[in-house]
Amino acid sequence: MTQQAPRAEAWHARAASEVLAVLNTDEAGLSASEAELRLQRYGPNLLPVARVRPAWLRFLDQFNNLLVLVLLAAGVLTLLLGHVLDAAVIIGVTIVNALIGFVQEGRAEAALAAIGKMLTPTASVLRGGQQLPMDAARLVPGDIVLLAEGDKVPADLRLFEVKALRVEEAALTGEAVPVEKSVAPVGREAVPGDRLCMAFSGTLVVHGQGRGVVVATGAASEIGQISAMLAAVERIDTPLLTRMASFSRQLTLAIGVLAVMVFALGVWGAGYAWSEMFMVAVGIAVAAIPEGLPAIVTITLAIGVQRMAKRNAIVRRLPAVETLGSVSVICTDKTGTLTRNEMTVLRVATGEQVFELGGTGYGPEGGIHVGGRRIEPRDYVVLGELALAGLLCNDAQVRQGAHGWQLQGDPTEGALCTLALKLGLEHAEEAARAPRHDVIPFAAEHRYMATLHDAAIYLKGAPEAVLARCDRQRGDSGDMPLDQAYWLAQETALAAEGLRVLALARRVPDAGQAELSLDALGGHFVLLGLVGIIDPPREEVRASLARCHGAGIRVKMITGDHAITARAIASQLGIGGDAGRTLTGSQIEAMSDADLRAMVHEVDVFARASPAHKLRLVEALQAGGAVVAMTGDGVNDAPALKRASVGVAMGQKGTEVAREAAGMVLTDDNFASIGHAVEEGRTVYENIRKAILYILPTNGGEVGGIVLAMLLGWQMPITPVQILWVNMFTEITLSISLAFLPAAAACMQRPPRDPAESLISGFLLWRLLLVSLLMAGASLLVFQLELATGASIAQARTAAVNMIVVGEAAYLLNCGDLEHCVLGSLLRNRPAWLAIAVVMSLQLAVTYLPMLQLLFGTAALPVASWGCILLLGLMLLLLVEGEKGLRMWLERRT
Repeated sequence: MTQQAPRAEAWHARAASEVLAVLNTDEAGLSASEAELRLQRYGPNLLPVARVRPAWLRFLDQFNNLLVLVLLAAGVLTLLLGHVLDAAVIIGVTIVNALIGFVQEGRAEAALAAIGKMLTPTASVLRGGQQLPMDAARLVPGDIVLLAEGDKVPADLRLFEVKALRVEEAALTGEAVPVEKSVAPVGREAVPGDRLCMAFSGTLVVHGQGRGVVVATGAASEIGQISAMLAAVERIDTPLLTRMASFSRQLTLAIGVLAVMVFALGVWGAGYAWSEMFMVAVGIAVAAIPEGLPAIVTITLAIGVQRMAKRNAIVRRLPAVETLGSVSVICTDKTGTLTRNEMTVLRVATGEQVFELGGTGYGPEGGIHVGGRRIEPRDYVVLGELALAGLLCNDAQVRQGAHGWQLQGDPTEGALCTLALKLGLEHAEEAARAPRHDVIPFAAEHRYMATLHDAAIYLKGAPEAVLARCDRQRGDSGDMPLDQAYWLAQETALAAEGLRVLALARRVPDAGQAELSLDALGGHFVLLGLVGIIDPPREEVRASLARCHGAGIRVKMITGDHAITARAIASQLGIGGDAGRTLTGSQIEAMSDADLRAMVHEVDVFARASPAHKLRLVEALQAGGAVVAMTGDGVNDAPALKRASVGVAMGQKGTEVAREAAGMVLTDDNFASIGHAVEEGRTVYENIRKAILYILPTNGGEVGGIVLAMLLGWQMPITPVQILWVNMFTEITLSISLAFLPAAAACMQRPPRDPAESLISGFLLWRLLLVSLLMAGASLLVFQLELATGASIAQARTAAVNMIVVGEAAYLLNCGDLEHCVLGSLLRNRPAWLAIAVVMSLQLAVTYLPMLQLLFGTAALPVASWGCILLLGLMLLLLVEGEKGLRMWLERRT
């Protein structure tokens, strides 16, 4: 039996020598025999594979739903009535719905597999002092791993040797900029993004070299813990599924009570035979069950999916469409979601001016301003010198490709390349004029980079490190003594804006100098200035956030980035207000669940958040009754994406893990697309609500007609097979048109719906009663009129069926708008008229074609019968419109 390295060890808080001693290893690595023993003890460096349920069991689980069971019962009862074809149709609908759920659920299993693909297959390892390429799965705690630029880190490492080592950890921690690694221990409570002496499995080395000892493999690694967290997270039911489950229970109870009451009334009250009344009760149950409702819900959701796809949102799970319409809180990642994930120079401070740069990303677009006035860069000599220093003391390049400007190298250095391009400096030309002869790479120990050229040594790095080597500063009129207080104030001002600050300086090399060294670099540099760099917000996000706020949706930023940077971006975007609070991961860690639930509704910006923190925040919001959408693109976002009411992943720059865990993927990585998706989600819910409001009263009319006929001692006005024809074909065909209705004008000006709101509202009950009575009365009226004129029972029932269908068509027009009169816009409702045309064509075929007459027990109707039916249909339309107008008038009065 294998075991993992203990996670209780805070390896980042221990000195490297102590870690080596605890793991009983040294810098030469383990012996082959010891490594084999540890492999048997700890197991391979692989993530555990989740136990997958058999496909047949997942399929059967789709039937574990009360409404589905009701439908199956309807199918069985219909079969007992001897209508095999109708029973097959009902059961077929349930199987189709089960297949859709089966396919969607199967996709969720892929999230864990996607995490496994992030682990690197090979590693460079020291065993017994010899460097060997090795299958990363064979790594064990105590192994010594060598890292170089381009390597994917194969396990969690405690670094003990680094040389200008920078690691891209955005997918794991949310940090936009590659992290500069060091060997010094950090505080025990440091979050993963602050553990500078650690390299985590699955992250990427973008610069430099390093060595580290393996301290955690497989499930014990940081990415392994995320995998375990993801496997343990249970998806919660969406608001739609919750409401549908409640609705199913209420409907089942109501149908059962009605059937029992009718049976008892007929047997003990009217003296009918119990066998006859049993079949009547079965007929009532078949009429009352909205067999087409699951199909309508699925179709409406599918149409919503198509609409969202046209607006760059791909839905992976159908219920997520409607859930977006219920969202009350959006928890969004910062890097790559609200921001471009492309570093940009925003400010340049020289000894005489502060320049503001326009444009975002790596393209050289955007003007340069001083005090709000656009300037010509050639008029400012120091600005040109600073840009040249940033271009030559640089290992990155920015090139224009088929898909725009592309970065090769470090994002921060890429921002300096773009600054040079904005001033008309081309890398190839300047490098040819001033070739590089030597370089001191950036390292965390000295915190600067230096390059040697024919006429200059350029220095770039942290302000305190560069300023320590400067004694002068450059001005447009010449050099002057260094003003330390001025530069400290400029650095503080730039940092307060959330900008990453770099200083650039130059000096003339010594005569004949051919190389650089840390000891001989010397001082007497001339400071050229400071640059402030940031990952800027997407330009379209501000409007989208305002749209969400207008819809009553609270937006919260949850990021792994530093608090100052997070606060700056939030302030620019209007998240949390100017004086909003920011909570950090360490503060979240110290809070109890109860304290966090109280605080999470007050704070909108959360920084240095780990995957566990993001998950706790989502759960705390849900505990307070919020319907939460979580956006993200990294592995660190996956557990929260899965737990959220709807997870929204980025499709372009997002990881496969995030996409698999989410319910929806944005193809353009644009937060603005979420606003469109919310609008579509609200429209889908409104259309589903209209479909329910439409279907139930029509079913109620059938039930009412049967019950009234029984109470009056009349023959059944409609047979079970005719009921099924109406419920499964005409009703579904008509109600599908409601799914195509566009969004209401005020859709995004209303607050989110209460998640606890029932589908069965007081309005629905009133409308159910009103329309049911109207339809039941109309169908019984034409039934009795036909019998009074000497028509056969088949002709009378045909008239009753057609009356129900015409009544459905009239009521469909009422349901196009629940708040305004539709009489003025009837001709513009093209989907409804198309559906009515299709249904009436089918109904005429059922009425007049001999083969269908035989199947459905119908008979041809004279023209006079149609005149009565159409007149009653028009009266129903006008009566319901009158009720709507009266209701709206009363609401305005109150």
